[in-house]
Amino acid sequence: MDSTDPTPKAFLQTPWRLTLWGCAAALWLLPALAMRLTDQVNWAPGDFAVFGAMLAGLVGGIEFLSALRLGLRSKIIAAAGVVAVFALVWVELAVGIFD
Repeated sequence: MDSTDPTPKAFLQTPWRLTLWGCAAALWLLPALAMRLTDQVNWAPGDFAVFGAMLAGLVGGIEFLSALRLGLRSKIIAAAGVVAVFALVWVELAVGIFD
């Protein structure tokens, strides 16, 4: 196989992708740690599922944008849009800003 083969092994050998998904996994587990340390955090399994889906969409969107043949400036602007959508959905689910 050549070095451009997009196999899972090649995927894991790209340091920034592994770091990006690793950080998302760490963020996903952070509320579980907080629940063990304090009573102020009380997440149900559905909360973890929704947050995991949101993180997967965020990281998947950023990864998709990085694969496009765009200039660096366009990629940064598009990634900022993906992050903004993630933040708006997160805030809406947390406190309901659009009511």
